[in-house]
Amino acid sequence: MSGMINKAIAPVPTAQEFLDVILSKTQRKTPTVIRSGFKISRIRAFYMRKVKFTQASFEERLDQILSEFPVMDNLHPFLNSLLNVLYDKNHYKLALGQINTARHLIVQVGKDYCRLIKFGDSLYRCKQLKKAALGRMATIMKRQKDPLAYLEQVRQHMSRLPSIDPTTRTLLICGYPNVGKSSFVNKVTRADVDVQPYAFTTKSLFVGHMDYKYLRWQVIDTPGVLDHPLEEMNTIEMQSITALAHLRACVMYFMDLSEQCGFSVEAQCKLYQSIKPLFANKPTFIVINKIDIVRPEDLDPERKAMLDAILAEDKVELLSLSCVSEEGVMDVRNSACDALLAHRIESKEKTRRVENIANRVRVAVPVPRDGVERKAFIPEAVKDRVVYDKADPARRRLERDLEEEGGGAGVYSVDLKKNYLLKNDDWKYDTIPEIQDGKNVADFIDPEIIAKLDELEAEEERLEAAGFYDSESEVDSDEEAIRTAAGTIRDKKAMIRLKNSEKHKLQNRPIIPRKDQSRTLSEMTDKLREAGYDASTLEDRATMLAKARGLLDRKRRAGDDDEDEMDEDDEAFGSDDEMDVEDDQQAVKKRRTSSSTGVVARGKLPRTNRATAGLASAEQEGKAKRLRQLAQRGPNMLARASESDRHTPASLPKHLFSGKRKGGKTQRR
Repeated sequence: MSGMINKAIAPVPTAQEFLDVILSKTQRKTPTVIRSGFKISRIRAFYMRKVKFTQASFEERLDQILSEFPVMDNLHPFLNSLLNVLYDKNHYKLALGQINTARHLIVQVGKDYCRLIKFGDSLYRCKQLKKAALGRMATIMKRQKDPLAYLEQVRQHMSRLPSIDPTTRTLLICGYPNVGKSSFVNKVTRADVDVQPYAFTTKSLFVGHMDYKYLRWQVIDTPGVLDHPLEEMNTIEMQSITALAHLRACVMYFMDLSEQCGFSVEAQCKLYQSIKPLFANKPTFIVINKIDIVRPEDLDPERKAMLDAILAEDKVELLSLSCVSEEGVMDVRNSACDALLAHRIESKEKTRRVENIANRVRVAVPVPRDGVERKAFIPEAVKDRVVYDKADPARRRLERDLEEEGGGAGVYSVDLKKNYLLKNDDWKYDTIPEIQDGKNVADFIDPEIIAKLDELEAEEERLEAAGFYDSESEVDSDEEAIRTAAGTIRDKKAMIRLKNSEKHKLQNRPIIPRKDQSRTLSEMTDKLREAGYDASTLEDRATMLAKARGLLDRKRRAGDDDEDEMDEDDEAFGSDDEMDVEDDQQAVKKRRTSSSTGVVARGKLPRTNRATAGLASAEQEGKAKRLRQLAQRGPNMLARASESDRHTPASLPKHLFSGKRKGGKTQRR
């Protein structure tokens, strides 16, 4: 879109059509079944999806409109000015700006209402928020009624604009209305411009294409221009001025000396002087049309002087033609094309592009190394060869002639071996000849090769006897040392790699959690003794703690009444030096586990019954039980687990409301 106008713009709907399309799409593409019994998170997600989908649909369609319409600032200056003339640049930008603002507002509305629906506490509240969100989006779009209607008109007009490439080779035809511009375009191109005998038949730019010197050219027919100030020109004339100002083309100013166009020669000369600043740095021609009625030589001296003054002042060439008799039409076209080609080449040479390319090109010219003249060599066989003539019976036989005699294409098989250069022609068709490049290898082996090989071997022996290769032993020893060091390094690397892999395996071994590990006191003391520590103090402390813990447990079990039995147990316990600390530890651990899992330990029974807490008598307890059962009857009828169970079962079996069956499985029936 940076250079040309995109004509494949999708139609811009009206505001009402916009709403109908988007809202119906939301209804079709999103779920439609929701009940108040659903979880509140599901209800919120249902309505948030509606709002988000509508917002995304609006945003996508508005984005498409904004991206398809061209940005004027990114266009070629000619196209920029042309769109400004046709559609008013400010109005065009304002319309696109309003659409962009509407898109931002709709996105913001969608985000805001999704945030509100997240805190909806009921289906009704969420539904009202969704309704408000879609309503605000619809209101925003209804306000865009005028910009959308304007952009649709612009789109329709853009699709009818001619495809003008501002950078290609162009012939630009201008002049007063009705001087024969469209007739010339119809003659030299395949365009079909309307031609009528009244002014301003051409109301817009027309483009025709032609070929000249194997190049593609475009010929632009501009509407007629009148000689008045730029501010007073209408849209039709401004199109011509825009093309003259911005296109790098060959300008052909048409004049009608017969004055059948309704404008005098003097007026036509004045118009040329008025728009002459637009012709700067462009090859320009004054083309005299309708020479079948009046030729330049037939003018009276006063008018002839006006025309000559223009030609002398600006060094402009004069061309003549007649579209009726077609005299000079092709000459005018060829002259204009040649002038434009020369101008384009000249302008390119002035830029640095030629220098950049020339710097990379090196032209090599052979310099004679002596005074000998070296002419082109042509073999005598080629010079004496008779020119092939198919009618000559004594002509040389070509492969084509042999093919025709041998049965034609598909029957005749080419003999590829008949031109082999071998010592004996009988060898050409050997079963497995040693052939390379069409020659038998054995025929070209040097016959003295064996003698040369013997000489080389004798030379090697002389060098070896003279001690030429003695230094190689040192080299071999150095190489051996390098190889040994390299082998040692490789072995060490392998060992390090193996050690690291073992370490890695050790780090990733499964470790039992500390709280689930069972370690006995005897194991711990044995390990300490192996490490060289004295564990006797630790054993004494563990024995003392075990005694104290056992004493407390026994008091808790027996109560304060059995002191005598407790004393006996204490005496027995105190006399037992080899107490089993491990059993005591396991008992403590078991007691912890039972309390953590909710099992009430012995001696910890609740003193009150929670089922009757707060009730004065057994009658009140029975009445409370009856009321509880009565309240549960309703949920039981609806198959609910409790008051908090909000699940709503499907009102119909699936196979009755799942829609028309397709060609799939029927196992659900």
